[in-house]
Amino acid sequence: MRKRPGRGMIAVMSEPVPATSPHRGVAPAPAPPGPDNPGGVRSRRRLITEVLLVLGVSLGQSAVYSVVSLLDKMSRAPIAQGTSTLNAVRNNREFFDFTYQILDIFFALVPVMLVFYLLAEPGKSVFRQIGLDLRHPVRDGLGALGLLVVIGVPSLGLYAAGRALGVTTEIIPSALNQYWWTVPVLVLSAIRAGVLEEVILNGYLLGRLEKIGLGAWSAILLSALLRGSYHLYQGFGPFIGNFAMGLLFGWVYKKWGRVAPLVVAHALVDIAAFTLGPALGFGG
Repeated sequence: MRKRPGRGMIAVMSEPVPATSPHRGVAPAPAPPGPDNPGGVRSRRRLITEVLLVLGVSLGQSAVYSVVSLLDKMSRAPIAQGTSTLNAVRNNREFFDFTYQILDIFFALVPVMLVFYLLAEPGKSVFRQIGLDLRHPVRDGLGALGLLVVIGVPSLGLYAAGRALGVTTEIIPSALNQYWWTVPVLVLSAIRAGVLEEVILNGYLLGRLEKIGLGAWSAILLSALLRGSYHLYQGFGPFIGNFAMGLLFGWVYKKWGRVAPLVVAHALVDIAAFTLGPALGFGG
């Protein structure tokens, strides 16, 4: 019985292979995935599913909750009367509050480890692949400082403008009680945010969207929209600011091919906000 060629099967030749052929008894090499090859369609669908699953356990999930949170706040009172606490107390007892804070940071980074696993290729370093290594410390450091200036100062102005226009909630960077571990935990929380967002949005998502078939700028646009969406719980001002940040960071990543300066810049911005919130004009 003649079987239809399929995955895991050797196709039956429509014509016998000549006896003098050096390929007698050897199946032809499969065609590379492409528009006319069903394997390419399966590969594309698999990538789409992979991306949806990764986002579903990380930033995509945050975006959904953020939209619901914004609708909840808008249904109660004007946005300007709402508050958004970035680092909240988890437990009234110091030991358990500390434990919950550390666990939150650890488990928030599990999707990053998943992305590392998905991007890994035999014989290649995934950290080198996305530029999260120490090969260019000076260049990455200077790039991070440049990005810090470009996004840091305008974000303060945008927050103040959003509050004045009534489209941004009062942002409270930290509501943690003062313990010996408070500042170290806030620093770790800021680093967590930088690693999680920049690795997934730039180191992972941009490349996957391009493999699915999107152009570079279409991928950057979608990534920026996602970044803005999971900040919507803070109001429309932070959405605009983070969308613009996403466009800039996406362009920088495509130009430099390194996620390290993005992580450092993001972490520095959040460290400043988390530890110096009231001094920078945030609530506290």
